[in-house]
Amino acid sequence: MQVREILAIKGNVLYTIAPERSLSEAVNTMNAQDVGSLVVFDHGRMVGILTFREVLQAINEAGSAWTSVRIAEVQLRNPLTARPDTEIDELRRLMVESRQRYTPVMDGATLLGVVSFHDVARAVLEEQSFENRMLKNYIADQPAA
Repeated sequence: MQVREILAIKGNVLYTIAPERSLSEAVNTMNAQDVGSLVVFDHGRMVGILTFREVLQAINEAGSAWTSVRIAEVQLRNPLTARPDTEIDELRRLMVESRQRYTPVMDGATLLGVVSFHDVARAVLEEQSFENRMLKNYIADQPAA
């Protein structure tokens, strides 16, 4: 299974934010859209990603002034990215090694979507369930000895 298959199921809705926006705006967007990450875009290109991890770290460091912190100050620059043809097992390994729960999917310079570790886990479970059903059907169709 490849990343493109997860994106096909998940859809292509993207949530982005500009680096000059405030952390408060990011939190409002993430909450309203029920997402765990926002891709940071500047002049039409991805320059980073903001996840709940960076939000929590910024709140912890800035205290009550967190609402005025700019995205550019806290975003994850140069995040791990995947290609649409990346195999799921490879992506899972890379995400675990880099401790990155959200991975932008890029086709060259074009952002296609964001895949979460939850998306990967769900795809693997569905694939295993399908294989399990196929094996059970195969065994059930075998003549008795």
